[in-house]
Amino acid sequence: MIRRSPAGRGWRRGTDLELFQHALGFAALGFLTLVPLLLIVSSADPQHGRGFAQWLSEGLGVSAASRGQVERLFTPAGQALRTTTAFGIVALAAFGLSFSAAVQSGFEKVWGLPPARWWARWRHVVWLAVLTGYLFASATTLRSHTPTGALIAVAGAILFFWWSQRMLLGGRVRWRALLPGAVATVLGLLGLRVFSQLVFSPLIASNTVSYGPFGTVLVVQSWLIGVGVVVFGGVLVGRLVHEEIVRVALKRRH
Repeated sequence: MIRRSPAGRGWRRGTDLELFQHALGFAALGFLTLVPLLLIVSSADPQHGRGFAQWLSEGLGVSAASRGQVERLFTPAGQALRTTTAFGIVALAAFGLSFSAAVQSGFEKVWGLPPARWWARWRHVVWLAVLTGYLFASATTLRSHTPTGALIAVAGAILFFWWSQRMLLGGRVRWRALLPGAVATVLGLLGLRVFSQLVFSPLIASNTVSYGPFGTVLVVQSWLIGVGVVVFGGVLVGRLVHEEIVRVALKRRH
């Protein structure tokens, strides 16, 4: 059972502001981490991989015309590995660990937990390594064009977000308490994809005419903010659902 701590109640009173602040940090560090990371992992298997631009287009759910604008922004598959330097890898690792720390901080805020000890930073390394493997699988092998592929992709996403909470929270919250948050996050991401099809896809086309490639970058950054809101908001919804389940169970016992 998760107790209602003062920190947890504070999050709820200022949910909108704090959630948006964490989402902004997620988007900023995510753009510096996820974009180059996905470029590299997509290029690692150029024959079977979809490439980052195609992966991002599918994630955004954009139209064919807008997909062309996204593809013009990024390096074609196979070139990222050849042009990556040692300094670039070091910088990517630094941003990646900062990104991991930002995600962990958001999870701790949601659950009202104190920051983890400094020696627990190894969890950031493990999480970043698993994230890289998950992104590689998403960019090269996981497909969603068939019902079976879609189910595998959804199940894989739920397992990843379920495990991510457990890892970054240092095992301070039980597995069963974390499952509703993982499910809510994946459902939120599916909803964000529908929203992207209706809003972001037309925005890419119109912003490209008005601002050129920079307009597409603005849309991608806005999408990352939405992903951040969904990730932290999903965990928050998961905590509320878990506490409600516990409350109802205790009420039935008495």
